[in-house]
Amino acid sequence: MNWHPDAEALLKEVPFFVRPAVRRRIELMAREAGIGEVDGPFYEQAKAQFGQT
Repeated sequence: MNWHPDAEALLKEVPFFVRPAVRRRIELMAREAGIGEVDGPFYEQAKAQFGQT
């Protein structure tokens, strides 16, 4: 799955040891929503859905 540079930058704020799990979960959410690229707004929305603000 493609990640927009702004979403990649936001992902880099996540601690490295949980980053792969966060990436997988957000990509799963994007696929379920029919989205082909994760951008900053979708990243923020997905993060909010699983309780991270």
